[in-house]
Amino acid sequence: MIDPREGSFIMSESQQEARVRVHDLRERWRATSLASVWIRPNDWEHPAAEALAEALAEGRGVIAPAERLGAARADVGAGITEALDDVACLYAAFGRPTDVGALRAAAIGWVGARERVPYQVATHDPSTGLPTGEYLGERLRETYGTAQRSGTTAGASHCLLVLDVGLDSLDTWQRLARSAAIGRTLHQVFGEGHPMAAVDDGTFVVLCERGPTTAELGQSLRRVVERNAEVLGLTTEVRRPTRVWVERLPGTHDDALLLLDHLAR
Repeated sequence: MIDPREGSFIMSESQQEARVRVHDLRERWRATSLASVWIRPNDWEHPAAEALAEALAEGRGVIAPAERLGAARADVGAGITEALDDVACLYAAFGRPTDVGALRAAAIGWVGARERVPYQVATHDPSTGLPTGEYLGERLRETYGTAQRSGTTAGASHCLLVLDVGLDSLDTWQRLARSAAIGRTLHQVFGEGHPMAAVDDGTFVVLCERGPTTAELGQSLRRVVERNAEVLGLTTEVRRPTRVWVERLPGTHDDALLLLDHLAR
């Protein structure tokens, strides 16, 4: 018979209260994430999420559990934008500013897990959540084909909006965090399914219809990028001022692909 005075299997009142706090935080976190950033509800639950919520609620170190969570998110196929946004949702649910160290740890865990899996051809870049450059090239092909059938030119109807946030001497996690933030910003400004891609580490291109508000849209994009960088604590990872400009589409699809290659240098 177990002596109750030893407390081997009896949870104290303070321990019970702590468990309730962790449970409540985890549930608020899950609800916040599923309502705003997480795509597949059935993939959200994981022991690493429980461990990170517990560490935050109890004031313990969050780096190790955040790194484990980043790896777990990569294992279920979540892109880095989704994974880092999920961590930010935890801090929002807790009522505190997002810990950049936790984001960095989650990014490192995500990268480590991705490096362990074989390369897969995809239409989306997991580091940004944006379509790949190859996908953008195919959308450009469609644009040129549509223009030709309509008896006009692609340059008359469309243009490329170019965003340059590049900085040298950033480490891996800083580049990943910036890529995730820019990917989220572009989705925020243009919406899902819009033809856009990262053409190199700090240069992003959006295929837009030409119009009188195109330049104004570019300036709005610059302001949103800089504001989001401030909110996420990434001002040192983003070129200030951010460069945004419009590129006219050249006469042929092949020349448009050469232009993308030039922008990537």
